[in-house]
Amino acid sequence: MSAGRYPIYIEQGASLDFEVQYVDSDGNPVDLSGYSARMQIRPSVASNTAYITLTSTLQADGTGLNLSGSHSTKPPTSGSIGIFISACSSSVLNFGDAVYDLELSVPYDGGCDYVTRLIQGPVRLSQEVTR
Repeated sequence: MSAGRYPIYIEQGASLDFEVQYVDSDGNPVDLSGYSARMQIRPSVASNTAYITLTSTLQADGTGLNLSGSHSTKPPTSGSIGIFISACSSSVLNFGDAVYDLELSVPYDGGCDYVTRLIQGPVRLSQEVTR
């Protein structure tokens, strides 16, 4: 399955909170029990610099990827992934345009995880005026 293309717009100093759903080829939600998730925003695909890294281990301010949907309101069997960047975390971002991808992984035989790139695309940061 090819990754979906989805542009993200972040407003510096504001919370970003949205949800995507992972479904199989028949449109059924994929059970995310046992999965982990990671997402990075970088200046370019080839760049070694990450502006921000999100994982399924949420930061103290809630920033991260929630495999129970936004605000932990859905079971992992729903296939819902909440993507959240707090206002505090977005306020320190300082770039114009960037790229990202979101990957899901689950342990696989042989010691190498089975990884699925779910979505990818451009990121635009709208600079904050009111501080």
